[in-house]
Amino acid sequence: MRFTYDPRYNIAYIRFQEKRSEIEAVRISDELVVDMARDGTIYGIELLNANEQLGREEEGKLVVINEATGEQVELPLAVL
Repeated sequence: MRFTYDPRYNIAYIRFQEKRSEIEAVRISDELVVDMARDGTIYGIELLNANEQLGREEEGKLVVINEATGEQVELPLAVL
């Protein structure tokens, strides 16, 4: 899995796997797009207006938590 954030356009993308087949971008809302194959396989999720959706106005970081071990890693998000 890969998480990317582009502060120039305020877009975040969560990629679950490389695109191996033709995909369709399904717009769920004005701020959420899901890339999926015809068989229902989800390849990624695009968050438009990511700052608002990620609630990072004050924090400026991504927190990744392993629920099994409790291990936590904080990663700063770039701000332009």
